[in-house]
Amino acid sequence: MPSGRRDGTFSNASEPLKFLVPPTSNLSALVNSFVVKGLDAEDLVILSGAHTIGRSHCSSFVSDRLQAPSDINGGLAWFLRSQCPADASPGGNDPVVMQDVVTPNELDSQYYKNVMAHKVLFTSDAALLTSEETARMVEANANIPGWWEGKFAKAMVKMAAIEVKTGDQGQIRKHCRAINYY
Repeated sequence: MPSGRRDGTFSNASEPLKFLVPPTSNLSALVNSFVVKGLDAEDLVILSGAHTIGRSHCSSFVSDRLQAPSDINGGLAWFLRSQCPADASPGGNDPVVMQDVVTPNELDSQYYKNVMAHKVLFTSDAALLTSEETARMVEANANIPGWWEGKFAKAMVKMAAIEVKTGDQGQIRKHCRAINYY
């Protein structure tokens, strides 16, 4: 990652949510949300691979993946139903589950194998198989060793160049987790 990027001087935990595409999004909405930021369908597929690590609250997927007809793998659906209450909601009873049940603590290309096996949490993940173009990308990332890792690094740098602060906007932090106090 290039260093020296300016960061804002104010943080609000709910602010990033305004810029994230909902996990219930279809492929068209996903691609459009990336295009307006200067990214393309390949960036979408590559950056979606970050779902190979991390956790999700049940409320992010239970209503559209477990209670409605979906393509989710039956075994995964059974497991998720055992972990997630049908009424999961933010602020209420909303447990978390791993996004990648196969290699949950590794940044690897397992995510794409999970997409192909219909073992993903979000509609937005499953949507990657709904066009020939993105399905081919999913398959390449799943099956060509090292393919995804190299592309992921480049896509992260590209994403980091979105809406860069310049001039008097923000600051280059001395410690990344805290604003500079002068």
